[in-house]
Amino acid sequence: MARARRPSPQTMAVLAALAEAGEGWSHGYDLCRALGLKAGTVYPILIRLAERGQVETRWESDPPRGRPARHLYRLTAAGAELARGLAASTRAGEAASVPSAARLQPTTT
Repeated sequence: MARARRPSPQTMAVLAALAEAGEGWSHGYDLCRALGLKAGTVYPILIRLAERGQVETRWESDPPRGRPARHLYRLTAAGAELARGLAASTRAGEAASVPSAARLQPTTT
């Protein structure tokens, strides 16, 4: 029986950035810059997510003159569901790590 592994923090960051873009397409380079991650980290993640059907890819259809076409990325429905589930479990984990009494009492200064 295969064990489900939690994605790496870098993979979760890529998923979150693509989820934030919604239906829009993102360039890998822009993801690298926005996330502060190197291309050698981001592109393998994008390739794995695409192979798993969680990211859709296509070539830029009308690149600016003098620049080659770039790859574009966006989440599929399955990828968006994964991103939502990871975000929810992260929020639940953060809430669970705070003692219940601390959650119920307002902070006083």
